[in-house]
This record gives sequence, structure tokens and C-alpha cells, in this order.
Amino acid sequence: MPPNDNRIDARDWSLLAVLSVLWGGSFFFNGAALRELPPLTLVFLRVALGSAILVPLLRIQGIGFPKGITGWKPFVAIGLLNNVIPFSLIVIGQTLIPSGLASILNATTPLFTVMVMAAAGEEALQLRRVAGVALGLAGVIILRGWGVETRAGQGFGILLCLGGAFSYGFAALAARRLLKDSTPLGTAAFQLMASTVMMALVAGAVEQPWRLAMPGLTTWLAVLGLAGLSTALAYIVFFQILRRSGATNVMLVTLLIPVTAILLGWLVLDEPISMHEIAGAIVIGSALLVIDGRLMNLPRRVV
Repeated sequence: MPPNDNRIDARDWSLLAVLSVLWGGSFFFNGAALRELPPLTLVFLRVALGSAILVPLLRIQGIGFPKGITGWKPFVAIGLLNNVIPFSLIVIGQTLIPSGLASILNATTPLFTVMVMAAAGEEALQLRRVAGVALGLAGVIILRGWGVETRAGQGFGILLCLGGAFSYGFAALAARRLLKDSTPLGTAAFQLMASTVMMALVAGAVEQPWRLAMPGLTTWLAVLGLAGLSTALAYIVFFQILRRSGATNVMLVTLLIPVTAILLGWLVLDEPISMHEIAGAIVIGSALLVIDGRLMNLPRRVV
């Protein structure tokens, strides 16, 4: 169960950093795969291959499948709110707006999660958390906003990405209420299996993927990276953090994603880091400290 003070321990901070790398890659993988695949078909492949990767692990761990309709209901709900709706909205949005702008809009997820959890009475609407999330979002805009291209007619794409972020907030609430006794591996696998059935129906009805030409090797590599790293592995980490530190805390990963993308570019690709990127990273780091709350409580402890 998450701690009562809504803080994050060192282990979960580390897991958040790992998750930010895994999920940050999804924008890159989406951008590469969308060159040859329509968006709903891409989402179907993502959840289908992700679930196929996790099912053998269930057998190894001795985790049984849910029993009957009642057993599957929570995973259908989570799959709808955490995969089907947000994945579809964000991927369609990426066909209309640049990936950089999509990642900034995705960083509004903690703000929506704070609002949803407070409205549902699950987590108190603490001023420091709201202020910290708003400060973090400002940091993301500083870090990425100056280098993001904008085009006319992007309004619909922006609304789609914001809708995806809003859906993640409801997914966190549903997961907290419905999946208290489920293991991270089981939760990740079963929600992806339920999502696969739903996306097969949606993609089949709208895009008829069996009529598409076979994609090239680059596209398949992007799909495999999306399914294996940004979905299967990422969700095991995600539900582990959710179980230990709570819904609002796990969604802070969306503030970290732009920072890790910049750092990876510097470390792996030898890309330069500009002053505004450093400033944005400092603002985001300050925001996370405000949200965590321990630094703000130090003066009281000293007194």
C-alpha cells in the first residue's frame, strides 16, 4: 500500500527514472512506426505483442488467469482507461502535431491525476502537490517548448493528447480502487490482454489492418521496441510504483520523460545541452522536491 504521507522513497525514485526512459522511448517508436502503419493498428500491435511477451512470464511465476467475467472486469476497465483510450488518442494526435509537443502535453498527466484523485476523495488536494506539478509543467515547457515546431491547425491534435493525459488520471484512480491485491506482473499482463481484444475490434472495424502492405524492417523494430520496452517492461515497473507510492506519485514520470530524453541524447548521441534545457531541468527538479515535501519539512524538524 502507498505510504500515508504521499512521499516517494529512494527505490521508487530510481524506478521512476527507469520508467521515464522506457516511456520516453514510446514517442520515438510511435513516430517511426507511424510512417507505415495507421494509428489504431499500431496501438493494436503494441498491446498484442506486449501481452504476448508477458504471458510466458505468468506461467513462470505461477500466476493464474482471472476467473470468469467478474475476475476480468477490473482489467477491462484498466485496459480501456490506461491503454485503449490514451494510446489511441495520443498516437492519432502525433499524426497532427510534432512529437516534442505531444511529450509536453503528456506532462500534464500529474495535474489531471491530482484533480481526479482529489475529486474522488482518494488523495487530499495538498497545495504543495498542486504547486509542484504546476511548477514541473512550467519546467517542461522551458526545457522543450522553445525547440518545438508549431503549425496552424494543431488544435485537434492538442485536444487529443490532453484527452489521453486526462484518461491516465482516471486509470490511476481505477487501478488504486480495483487492483489492490493484484501483482504488478499480473496487472500488466491482464490489462494488456483485455486491451488486445478491444483494440482488435476497433482497429479491425476502422482500419482493416489485414488489407495493409507489409511494413519494412525499421517499422517492425519500432513496434517491437514499443511493445517490449515501452509497454511490457514499462507496465511492470509502473504498477510496482503505483502499489508502493500511490497514483499521483507514479504519474510524475511524465515530468521526468523530457529530462531523460535530453540526458540520453547527451550521453549516447553526444548532443549538446543548451542553457534553457539546463534551466528547465532545474525547475523540474525543484518541482519534484516540492511535491515530495521532505525538504519543506526540514526547518520544522530542526526547530
